[in-house]
This record gives sequence, C-alpha cells and structure tokens, in this order.
Amino acid sequence: MLKLYYTASTCSLATHIVLEEVGADYSTVRIDFATEQQKSAEYLKINPKARVPALVTDEGILTETPAMLVYVAQRFPQARLAPMEDPFFFAQIQSFNSYLCSHVHVAHAHRMRGHRWVDADDAHSIAAMQRKVPESVGAGFEMIEREMLKGPWVMGDQYTICDPYLFTLAQWLEKDGVDPARIPRVIDHRRRMSERPGVKKAIAEETA
Repeated sequence: MLKLYYTASTCSLATHIVLEEVGADYSTVRIDFATEQQKSAEYLKINPKARVPALVTDEGILTETPAMLVYVAQRFPQARLAPMEDPFFFAQIQSFNSYLCSHVHVAHAHRMRGHRWVDADDAHSIAAMQRKVPESVGAGFEMIEREMLKGPWVMGDQYTICDPYLFTLAQWLEKDGVDPARIPRVIDHRRRMSERPGVKKAIAEETA
C-alpha cells in the first residue's frame, strides 16, 4: 500500500488527487506544520528535507511532487494520466510540471517562507519578497494562460497529471494577491477541476 504524508493547503494535494483518481490503495498521514512536526526526528526519517509531500512505496520513499505524480501515473497506466508511448507528449507533461515546481511554486513561497532565502530576522528583505509575490506569481500564471494551457485541460483534450498540479497551485492565487480576472482560462480550469469527484474527496479529507 502507498502512504502519503501531507499537510493541508500545500502542494501535497496534487498527489493526493492523483492517488484518488487512479483508484490506488493508499493511506495518508497528516503532518502538522503548526507544531513543526515536519522537523521531528520521526518525520525526518521519512523526508530529511523536512517538507511535504512524501510518498512511501514498496520500493522506497519518494519526494518532490513532479516525481511522485509520474510514479503514480506509471504505477496505474490504465488511468492514462501520463502516457509513456509518446516521448514528446510525455516530455511536454514534464516540462509543464517542472515550470510549476521551479518557478510558480517558488514565487508563491516568497509570501510565507522568505526565511528560506534570507535571515529570518531580516524583516526588510522578507517584506520586499512579499511585495513582489503578486507580480511574480501573476506573471507565471499569465504565461500559463497565454502559452501553456491548451484547453480544456492543460495538455488539450487529454486529462493528465498536469491538471491536479495546476489546480493545486491555483488554489493560492487570491492569497498571493493575483487578480483572477487576469487569467480567466486558468480560473475556468480551476472551477472544472473542483467539480471532479476525486478532487472533492481529496480536499474533504485534507480539510476535515
């Protein structure tokens, strides 16, 4: 059985959704950031990075959302969430998810986790990063809106592991200060994703 370590309102939701949608036999463990459980000795044995998500498999432990999404897709090929037989199509999936991971998510993290880049007591620098978030996150989503979201799903007609990942990061748009009116196609994608049964179930568990 697969075991997902997660925290509500984090990128772990993407993997949670995919596990639900492929019909995986899995369990979950909630990590409490408020008590810094992610830094506990017990959890550091699971993920020495002290972050979520982490996915325990029969072969070992995986971290990093793009890798976890691909692993689940490969474990359940019948779901057709990342078809391997078309190398270019699969590379496009990887390209999109890499952009979310390396650019959009990092820009978002500047709002709450500036201490990763500057000293925690450097209030001026942290405030400067926070002021930049609406612009940097907004620019990332505008790129997706304009160049990358093919519609109706990220890759076009085929629903893939890109869609839960985009949906997860799009949950934070308003708190990041991004005007939804700037990205209507992304917002429509978010709405349609929210109506999927697997998405509803994953969110319900994480917010319970």
